[in-house]
Amino acid sequence: MSQIKRAEEQYMEGLARIYAEGYDIENARTGEVCRTVIGIDMTYDCCTNKAPIITTRRAAPKLAIAELLGYIRGVTSAKQMRDLGAKSWDANANENEAWLANPNRKGLDDMGLIYGAVARNWPVQGQDVSIDLFRKVYNNLKRGVDDRGEIISFWNPGMFHLGCLRPCMYEHQFSLLGDDLYLHSQQRSADWPLGTTANVLQVWLLLRLMAQITGKNPRMAFHRNVNCHIYGSQLHLVPEQLSRKPLAEPTIDINPDIRTLEDLERATLADFEIHYKEFHPDIKYPFAL
Repeated sequence: MSQIKRAEEQYMEGLARIYAEGYDIENARTGEVCRTVIGIDMTYDCCTNKAPIITTRRAAPKLAIAELLGYIRGVTSAKQMRDLGAKSWDANANENEAWLANPNRKGLDDMGLIYGAVARNWPVQGQDVSIDLFRKVYNNLKRGVDDRGEIISFWNPGMFHLGCLRPCMYEHQFSLLGDDLYLHSQQRSADWPLGTTANVLQVWLLLRLMAQITGKNPRMAFHRNVNCHIYGSQLHLVPEQLSRKPLAEPTIDINPDIRTLEDLERATLADFEIHYKEFHPDIKYPFAL
């Protein structure tokens, strides 16, 4: 296997490319101008516990992990996300004007059917049943089966009206070569200064977790980003981050007692031990709602 460049180096190259080469275009949802490029692909070595946590600013790896745990559980409430350790859905649940006016919203903190809640309750047309895509993929991989369709999808246009936000990273396909497990993750929209720092870690960790609970060897994760952008309100802060060099590579140790999907569904932040030496100071990029 050829040498894979450190994930943070790939991330910083993407940040520099968007900043220098991006096309400025208005985003209809937020009303902000976004500096945008189309198509940035990254590859992560998942064979060891070296984790792709961004060090060129003080990122929030615990938030990214908690959010991923919420997707795996299929939670539908911002309170459930907060209880896991992620406040990242508070604004979308409670401040998104379109969602507040949506008759399907059930009240305070309701996110509706987003991400994992869609994947774990995929409706079967014409039948009053649903498919749990997480469990289907888990069961197959544990048995050593790859039917070339080991796909966990969050993208169901027929359910968009039932949730507060369409998924940005919308699909994960797992592949087996013998006992070696690979992952391809597809992302339609990437807020590079903020969201992507979490998404990079989530892709890496999802492969590590699925490999652990199925007894396979985690190998490489391929992360395809389509619309990659920096919001206009973030642009003035980018040169400071670009002036910095990545620091020592952090690691994450996962509780070895997480051995099944049921164990993973019960996991909390306490099951993830993050080790890092230092971060550069924080850069407070604004969040575009």
